[in-house]
Amino acid sequence: MIESLRRPGGSFSWKRFELHFVSTQGKRAHYVVSSRRPSIDDGKEGTLSSTDVMMRVSKGVMALCASVVLQLGSVQSLPMVSSSALAGSLTSDENAVIRLFKATNQSVVYITNLAFRRDAFTMNTLEIPQGAGSGIVWDPETIVTNLHVVRGSSDLMVALSEGEESEAKIVGVDQDNDIAVLKLAKPIPNLRPIKVGSSTNLSVGQSTYAIGNPFGLDHTLTTGVISGLGREITSGATGRPISQVIQTDCSINPGNSGGPLLNSSGEMIGINTAIFSTTGMNAGVGFAIPSDTVKNSVQQILENGKVSRPLIGITFAPDAAVDQLGISGILVLSAKPGSPAEAAGIIGTQRDDYGRLVLGDIIIGVNSVPVRNSSDLFRVLNTCKVGDTLDLEMLRGDSKVHVDVQLGTSN
Repeated sequence: MIESLRRPGGSFSWKRFELHFVSTQGKRAHYVVSSRRPSIDDGKEGTLSSTDVMMRVSKGVMALCASVVLQLGSVQSLPMVSSSALAGSLTSDENAVIRLFKATNQSVVYITNLAFRRDAFTMNTLEIPQGAGSGIVWDPETIVTNLHVVRGSSDLMVALSEGEESEAKIVGVDQDNDIAVLKLAKPIPNLRPIKVGSSTNLSVGQSTYAIGNPFGLDHTLTTGVISGLGREITSGATGRPISQVIQTDCSINPGNSGGPLLNSSGEMIGINTAIFSTTGMNAGVGFAIPSDTVKNSVQQILENGKVSRPLIGITFAPDAAVDQLGISGILVLSAKPGSPAEAAGIIGTQRDDYGRLVLGDIIIGVNSVPVRNSSDLFRVLNTCKVGDTLDLEMLRGDSKVHVDVQLGTSN
């Protein structure tokens, strides 16, 4: 048995060899060989290479073995541990995770976002990578990922770990939920559509697994648990809240965005989309868009090329500006022409004949639910369907009014 034989960096050194022998008659011998020779560096003039060291060690051990054979007679070596035996020592949980990775590995792709840039010296236009992320195989021709992974691209390349790749085009997006759907220009062999599970009956503490391409290290697996449910994050594209978000402590880093969050059955329960961190690196707080939200958005995009949502048809002031005015609610700036808001007679902000600002209607409640800011309004709209009628409670001048609005559809 070799107790310590190490090669730190470019050096090669050893501490001690322990040799155990057992004869067929049960006799035993135990030898210890120590070395005080300093480390021998490779490539330095006047020193020995690591190959020379190993040859000298081997000759010394062989000579010692021959001496022991003469003393004990026939020698029975101790049993060796094979690699197959080591593999068999894995726990049932480890084997389950290995099977899960093998079953889902071909359902995750690596996406490179390419953009045109002009060389400052030659003025030539070049196409260079400006970002990368992960994607999920929805069907043999369709990839689902985050919108922020592909935003601003001139071209997109989709690749598997084996190296097969194809160009892809964006066929539709859901800006409010940070979802994009891509179509491959040509089929990629060995793609395996992911199994989509439900995000309805999840529990805090449930095991989760994330597969993605953090820092360009393709098809990396990390494990964790569901840390929280019902979280809310904000869409980077529209500022609209994304509700019912899954929180996990799986390691999620730049490049993981767009990859799947899996349950123990290998089913996708969410798409990894964001982290909470003060440094930009993983801090154990990651967020995934729930699979039920993803399914609804992808289905609409594949059927209609877009996602339709109910709308009132108003433009309103930013929350920060309303706060500065000391107002709580939604300050209507205008009612869009032909919209449900215009049909209901909602009044926008205007200027009078002297140029003074006259505030428009201020929405303070919807269906008896208080509305203090835009997040409150969107939260109500997320529970509604096109054609639903809402009772809007508003401040108009010095009085409160109630107006019924039948929701239209967004473009």
